[in-house]
Amino acid sequence: MLRSAEVSAVLVVPDGPFHNLRWASRVEFTLDCFVCERTGRTAVLERGAERGVCSGGGTHGPHHAPARIAAYDHTSEPGRTTLHAVVDFWWAPFEDAADDGRALAPTRAPWVRLHLGYLCPRDHDGGSFSIQTNAVRPVLTRCRHCDAPLAESHEVPRVRLRP
Repeated sequence: MLRSAEVSAVLVVPDGPFHNLRWASRVEFTLDCFVCERTGRTAVLERGAERGVCSGGGTHGPHHAPARIAAYDHTSEPGRTTLHAVVDFWWAPFEDAADDGRALAPTRAPWVRLHLGYLCPRDHDGGSFSIQTNAVRPVLTRCRHCDAPLAESHEVPRVRLRP
């Protein structure tokens, strides 16, 4: 069955030099993978790729995951930026091959990591960072070049299964 999940995150952008903060085209998302029949696997998804990569487990190493980034956008307004992605994934019921758990869509504990990039105006050099659901908040990220504050995460990124 094809399912979709909406992922969204809001970041506070402190005053300071403009660093051209942007979404970096990568999402890591927890799925119950029917290919390797393991629950709670991390799927790495890249914008434009038709499939992701599942972390696998046990004797199954990384393998193709039936998931992709179906849509995304990044909006900015004074003092904040919002990241939004839609992840499509195929899902089928199964019993976990190792843990006797039952697969769910989405997984029992949805986890997501969103990757961002920026350009330091002082050093004219890029950098990257990520935000994820299981971080202690608030999280303040600084430029690795000039130490200016880039973004602060006050809220956990939201994961919502689409009907």
